[in-house]
Amino acid sequence: MRTRTFILAGLVIALLLAGVVSYYASSHPDGLDYVAEQTGFLDAAKDHAAANGPMADYQVRGVDNGRLAGGLAGVFGVLITLIVAGAIGYAVRRRSSDSALQNTSNES
Repeated sequence: MRTRTFILAGLVIALLLAGVVSYYASSHPDGLDYVAEQTGFLDAAKDHAAANGPMADYQVRGVDNGRLAGGLAGVFGVLITLIVAGAIGYAVRRRSSDSALQNTSNES
């Protein structure tokens, strides 16, 4: 029960940080964009393959409020990361338990 509470509390904290703290994120360009702007080669930049994606530039496409779009992108990012990490953890755990079962049956 304590583990479940700990995990649930961690999930709530991560979602709150992603959704609320991102609301206060700086609107200034990141380090690479800033240096490119200062040194004059920002115009040479080209869009990457995911530039038209649903969460490009840390914003959810289709949401008009910039801060809300950023917060939603943070929440979706946390959820997607947890789902992928959970799936990988489940697959590795299942594989290792299957290997342990095979090893014990081979020893008999």
